[in-house]
Amino acid sequence: MLSNMAQEEPVASFGSFSRLFAALLCLTIGSLAAAASASAGNSRQGEHQNATTASASNGTMAHMPGHMYMTSLRPMKAGDQQKADAIVAAARTAMAPYEDYRKALADGYQIFLPNVPQSQYHFTKYEYGRAAWSHFDPLMPTSLLYKKTPDGGYKLVGAMYTDRVDASEEELNDRIPLSIARWHQHINFCKAPAGQRTAYFGPDAKFGLLGSITSQEACEAAGGAFHPHLFGWMVHVYPYETDAKKIWSTDDDDQGHDNMDHSAMPGMKMN
Repeated sequence: MLSNMAQEEPVASFGSFSRLFAALLCLTIGSLAAAASASAGNSRQGEHQNATTASASNGTMAHMPGHMYMTSLRPMKAGDQQKADAIVAAARTAMAPYEDYRKALADGYQIFLPNVPQSQYHFTKYEYGRAAWSHFDPLMPTSLLYKKTPDGGYKLVGAMYTDRVDASEEELNDRIPLSIARWHQHINFCKAPAGQRTAYFGPDAKFGLLGSITSQEACEAAGGAFHPHLFGWMVHVYPYETDAKKIWSTDDDDQGHDNMDHSAMPGMKMN
């Protein structure tokens, strides 16, 4: 498990928390876009609990060690597949009313960073995210996942479930079996000091989720502000996929793991 998770404190101000994350993630997404072409082809295959990041803007994989934690796949136990199948069915039911993205907006879902180009957009219902801190209801996914369409609209493709940052892997397994799905967190974020914003960008980035800095000591030495965790636990599900391997895929856009646009989801604190 990740260190210091049990010592996390609740988020004090949800509104200010979200605004802070939006600012940080604007920088991060910009970094991902700038680094994508330079990083393409440099993928590294990690172990089950590897830390990686992936670019979003052009769909290329851009792994960076030390910034993502993924749960290990556990051996399959009796009942795991049936439980996962029931969650997929519930996710499909929860998604059904929102094929038209305008219905999602009317029902209180909000697009995170709608003006930042992404290959996948998270429409988030914050009250569901808050509820997920203490209770799992597969009919209440924190986010609905959409892809932009050529006409400027959105096509519904999946859903995202979340849990608080200090949830144990046993709790995650109780929610969705870890033999089926791999939950993840984004970790080791070093916020650049004033005047060094450009150091988020490019193949030699020092700060952010593509940066070379992955420890508090190195971050402080560079004058940055270190955050062990940016978000809580999250997992994506794609109920419309016909290939069973893609239903709980960690390759969100068939090219890269994570679009990095869901980081201001509720329950995903920075510390």
